[in-house]
Amino acid sequence: MVLPDFITAIARSIGFLSRIPVPSRFFEGDDGRMDKTPAAFAVAGLVVAALPCFLLFVFGQSHAPMLAATLATGVLVFLTGALHEDGLGDTADGLGGGKDRERALLIMKDSRIGSYGALALGLSLLVRVAALTTLLAQGSALFASLALLASASFSRGAMVWHWNRLPPAKPDGVAASVGSPADSAARVALLTGIAAVLLFLMPFTSLLTLSVAVIAGLGATQAFTLMIGKRLGGHTGDTIGATQQISDMVLLSALALLA
Repeated sequence: MVLPDFITAIARSIGFLSRIPVPSRFFEGDDGRMDKTPAAFAVAGLVVAALPCFLLFVFGQSHAPMLAATLATGVLVFLTGALHEDGLGDTADGLGGGKDRERALLIMKDSRIGSYGALALGLSLLVRVAALTTLLAQGSALFASLALLASASFSRGAMVWHWNRLPPAKPDGVAASVGSPADSAARVALLTGIAAVLLFLMPFTSLLTLSVAVIAGLGATQAFTLMIGKRLGGHTGDTIGATQQISDMVLLSALALLA
């Protein structure tokens, strides 16, 4: 992918993953297929998380680290329109309440949230806020803010990997209608996310710590992908979003525990 095409892919990715306005010219000639665009998802994650990163850095230097972490997480959720949180909630409801594949997919299609979804969303927010609060309490607002930025990139690369590794669970579903990322796009997205973790966080902690955190995030992504493949036979838009949330939680938690 040449540079102009990659810039277009970044713009389209930002428009797909967030509420941030993107000039319409970047969507001229777009047929809606998602085979190449996801290669830029990890880069788009950096753009989407830039403001929350800045807010965490500024307010994280105060004596209220939990408030700073909550504010940054809330702004990030707002900018994404809770896109990935919605996927996590629906996936948790489907897997928790569905006794078989068909029932699980039917529950996931329902826009109403159930007990499993509410608990999953609460846990996701709590874990991410707690991890960022811990990183702030360790004494470096810059490290915590860059960890948020790196994790936003890494987790969006992980979701592309999940999307690529499984076929659509429903041939007539939304995920099937837009296609799947090409193998090259999945590799670029995942490697970009890993590079973001190493590039932004190497000055603050050891390579061993970062390696363990990345391996934990990748392991969680692969384990969830295998489970979804077994339970549902393929991905859905909800499981793609859930992958982002899971890999985000795991990476941030590992950094908070090890750094």
